[in-house]
Amino acid sequence: MKAMRLLRFGGPEELRLEELEAPVPGEGEVLIQVHAAGLNYAELLQRAGHVPGAPNPPFTPGYEAAGIISAVGSGVSRLQKGARVVAMLPAQGAFAELAVAPAPLVTPIPDDLPFEKAVALLSQAPAALAGLRVAARLREGETVFIPAAAGGVGSFMVQLAKQLGAGRVIAGASTEEKRALARRLGADGTVDSMRADWPERVREATEGRGADVVFERDGGESFARSLRALAPRGRMVVFGADSMFSTSVSSEQFTQLLFQNQSLVGFALPALPPEVQGETLRDVFALVARGKLEVVVGQTFALRELADAHRALAQRKTSGKVVILPNTPARAAT
Repeated sequence: MKAMRLLRFGGPEELRLEELEAPVPGEGEVLIQVHAAGLNYAELLQRAGHVPGAPNPPFTPGYEAAGIISAVGSGVSRLQKGARVVAMLPAQGAFAELAVAPAPLVTPIPDDLPFEKAVALLSQAPAALAGLRVAARLREGETVFIPAAAGGVGSFMVQLAKQLGAGRVIAGASTEEKRALARRLGADGTVDSMRADWPERVREATEGRGADVVFERDGGESFARSLRALAPRGRMVVFGADSMFSTSVSSEQFTQLLFQNQSLVGFALPALPPEVQGETLRDVFALVARGKLEVVVGQTFALRELADAHRALAQRKTSGKVVILPNTPARAAT
């Protein structure tokens, strides 16, 4: 089979397409012919060697896969060969033509749900729902600020915030095209996240009060700006940190948190109890089945174009979920 390999920690150029022996499912595992694999921002940090506990190169990255079961290991009775499924791969391996997944982490999907949309739902939609429901504890009528609102998690979060009763959703995005998408998905207002004064625009939209819930994903200077946009007694939920190594809380910021009774909350979906993750994923699929949640698949890339996908995501040139299609030919060179 063909698989993308990370040869060593570093830039996208360290990703190479190689020919490997096809894996064999062991006890309690299934083998999946991968039709779609999801790319997440955290994998860019992993590629650079910034994620503790990541496998040591060389390895095949990717932990979200959707496809068809081609073989079943011993001890697996719930899943059958030929079933359409979506799966989490704790040992990585999704960016390949075939991948092995533990049976408990494999979920059957409806026949009418495209693989690209199924893989888009696997982690980012549950992260959006749990972020709002569990971490932010969003209450009816509150104002919430969502950064990167046209991205994978953000596009779901805009929709879900409204469904959970948010009084006002303010979306941050870097281009007018992305801000228009956020408004179409239900955002009440948008701000240009590339401008340094976007916290002041959030305050203007809330009569000077700020947002009750602010989601923060980038760290560094973005952390300070997010804090400026937070209302008294508000909650800032940190769910990503591209610049986490340069983030610190100053004495002035600590004083603000203290005397405005604000909360700083960390959130990572994989750290939630498995039963909560499972319940959240089931809730997401139910919303999609009822037509209550739009799945935004943005750019798709062939397997050999994984490095290009990393660059596009890093440069914020994507909207919605970025999906890798192992059975799709690469684009012709221009």
